[in-house]
Amino acid sequence: MTITRVTLFALAALLAAPCPALGQSGGGGSNALGLGATRPALEALATRLEQSGQPGGAANIRARLARGDFNVGDRILLQVVGEPTLSDTFTVGLGGQLTLPLVGAVPLAGVLRSELQDYLTHRLAQNLRDPEVRTRSFVRLSIQGSVTHPGYYGVPADALLSDALMAAGGTTQDANIKRLRIEREGKPIWEGQALQQAIAEGRTLDGAGLVAGDQVIVPKRGGTTAGDVMRFGTVLLGIPLTIYSLTKIF
Repeated sequence: MTITRVTLFALAALLAAPCPALGQSGGGGSNALGLGATRPALEALATRLEQSGQPGGAANIRARLARGDFNVGDRILLQVVGEPTLSDTFTVGLGGQLTLPLVGAVPLAGVLRSELQDYLTHRLAQNLRDPEVRTRSFVRLSIQGSVTHPGYYGVPADALLSDALMAAGGTTQDANIKRLRIEREGKPIWEGQALQQAIAEGRTLDGAGLVAGDQVIVPKRGGTTAGDVMRFGTVLLGIPLTIYSLTKIF
């Protein structure tokens, strides 16, 4: 994928921006099972669940540790100092592999999002000498309903819930913001006053416990929208418009 000098500058600026740590939240709280969870934290939580008689929850966590956090269609923003062909956004392909120039297929099975930068640094070191690597991973989500540009987007885990609609160009005049909701597999997980409070608190995607496939639905005043019926939808993106063009999934 060819990218312009301006876009490269935007990529570098985005990667240089500090990301909130998993235990920190500006009022939004953190999520022990969130997209940024570390392996030791997940292992410790699984152990506690087993000891407290909750084997089902522990099994789900251990399955995640074995499977990893990346799914087909997820996007990864990568910057390797001195390697412009490797400084771009790349899509996770079939088999959970990331295909990189100069490197080839890099399997991501068993890799957590919190481990991605160290993992890719180690992998690229097999082809490059002392690579300086920075990464940011995006989750494949969608925003549908009464928004300007409905569609699927690559959304960073540390983006604010309040910025979700900006990825889709904002809401239309007939949007019913009070009925805004987030669903998972067709069932609401955030809606009403609870969702409005989470947005006001400045919660992030990770802090709200959202995962790939969750849906943000913006209903239409006086009726339902096509996006409402089809149960499409999703989440946030508070990054420059130059990045939207890279993360939009067509």
